[in-house]
This record gives sequence, structure tokens and C-alpha cells, in this order.
Amino acid sequence: MLESVAGWVPGEPVGNDLLPADWEVDDAWVRRRTGIGSRHRARPGEATGDLAFEAASRLLSADPPAGPVDAVVLATATPDHLCPGTAPALASRLGLGTVPALDIAAVCSGFVYGLAVCHGLVASRLYDRVLLVGADVYSTWLDPADRSAGVVFGDGAGAALVAAGRAGDPGEMLAFDLGSDGAGRELITVPGGGARARASASSAEPGDAFFRMRGGTVYQHAVERMTGSCRVLLDRVGWDPAEVDRFVPHQANARILHAVAERVGIGPQRCVTHLERVGNTGAASIPLALADAAARGLLRGGDRVLLTAFGGGLTWGSAALRWPGAPQTISTEGTQHVAVR
Repeated sequence: MLESVAGWVPGEPVGNDLLPADWEVDDAWVRRRTGIGSRHRARPGEATGDLAFEAASRLLSADPPAGPVDAVVLATATPDHLCPGTAPALASRLGLGTVPALDIAAVCSGFVYGLAVCHGLVASRLYDRVLLVGADVYSTWLDPADRSAGVVFGDGAGAALVAAGRAGDPGEMLAFDLGSDGAGRELITVPGGGARARASASSAEPGDAFFRMRGGTVYQHAVERMTGSCRVLLDRVGWDPAEVDRFVPHQANARILHAVAERVGIGPQRCVTHLERVGNTGAASIPLALADAAARGLLRGGDRVLLTAFGGGLTWGSAALRWPGAPQTISTEGTQHVAVR
């Protein structure tokens, strides 16, 4: 079952009016194309592990305190290092000792993939409680000359606890649908830095270290894959679209969110959106949206919640669950962090 959720974003909002002048964009232009009004950027020296630590610390220190954590799963596309993974360092920094810890690299689908992995670890009785964190610092990957990605992506982290529970309890995770298509791996990519680039005899291109995305093609795949996954999952759990209380899609951009909701048959009033204030935060987007919705009183214990995501790989996935309980809000540095129990 999903036991609790919290979120954290770094620094002050970077509004559309503060974007680089040479991008030649204004607030109306960005909002019209993406629905985004601001995003947050990690401070100099801050990396994914730092943001993950902040979100997880707030979750684990909430009142009432969480029970013992038996394992850690970190979903990220921007690990602190190519080697080793970031999750073991996070577990150590949180004071969790020698618990198992692993990274998941499913890009923007990472949190949904992570929920499925954590559910499996708990359902198999290997562990009683698993900490799942989705965190990304896309600002470290963005090409300063690429306004198409620059206006969309923000940095952030969200954390959740997945624990053992009883069937029918609020927080129960009912089913998942996951998929991938490696034939589309070049649609969302960072070409340089990995073993493939290092093994190549050809010299690296100047922009290979930066994030690249073919926006138009990605839009088509994202809408198609998330819509199809939602339909499969709704049929699996026996929910009519009208029975979904809250729809929480990956916060890619407003056009994608609205297109998927419309095709699935879920009205905009039931669609949870958070990207207007934080942009696309990758694997952090769904837990941040959940935490924000809980803080605003949009989620009630027992609500039917449908999550869906799409990311590089290509990867996609959906999850159906019952919302756990009433929110508890912690405020620091002007940023709202929410733990739900």
C-alpha cells in the first residue's frame, strides 16, 4: 500500500520573465505552448542526491514518524555519477545503514516503475516498508541554446513510502501496466557519456553531453502510449473512467495532459496538475503533483486515483490505487512539503 508522500523543490521559482533573453520568449508564449509559468533550478553544487535527500528527510521526519525502512529505490534519469548508483549514497546519508538500495532508469516513467518494483518487494514479503524517491536535476543536462527543453524542465524530488497492508485499506495499490519500446530510444536521449559513446571510434559531437528530445514525435508517442496504458489498466481493475476520482498524469506539458485525459474520458476537473508552478520535473513530477494535491485538499482517503507516465527509453506505465489519508503540511524556506498518512 502507499503509506505516505512528500515533495521538495529547490530555490526560488524561475518565472517565464526570467528566462534567457536570447531565447526570445515571453510569458504568454511559454504558457500557450506548455502551460508552464515557472520552474525551479538546483543551486550551484546541488545534485540529484541532494534533492532526493531533502524530500526523503521530510517524509521520514513527519509526525507521526514512519516505521523502519527496509530498502530504498531511487528513480532518476540524472544520477550523481555514471557509476555507482545514487541510491546507496542516499540510504547512507539518511542513516538507514546497510539496507539494499538501487536506482531505476526509466526516465519520466521512473516513479510509476518504482511503485511497481516497491509493490513487488513488499508483496513478496522480502521487505515490510520501502522508500521510493523520484528525483531529477535536468538543469545540469540542458543545452543553454535549446529553448524548447529549457522552458519545460525543472528540478525537484518526491518521496513515498510503500508498506505492507491489508486488501481494501486506503492506500492499496491495485494494479499496474508497464511497457517499453526501445525502437524509439533516440527520441529522448543524452547521446554522450555512456559506454556506447565511449566504445565508438567516432569523435563526440559538441552537443552530445546535452539532453535532446524530438518534441513533435514524442508528443504523439506520449499521448498514444499513456492513453492506451490507462485504458488497459482501467479494464484490469474494473473502473469506468467516470469512477476515477483523481487522474494524475506525468506533468510533461499541458497539451499532453489534456489530450490524454480527454481520450481516456476523464474531465479536466478531475485531472491533477502542478506543472504550472514547477514544470516537467521528470521522475519527481507525479509525487510532487500528489503532494501538492494533498496539500490543497484535492485528495481524500479512499479516492480512486489513476497515475500514468511516459518517458525516454521509450517507457510508459500506469498505476491504480486508493488514496491513503489526510494530508499533513510542513513548510520551510517558503516551499510547501507534504506528508500524507
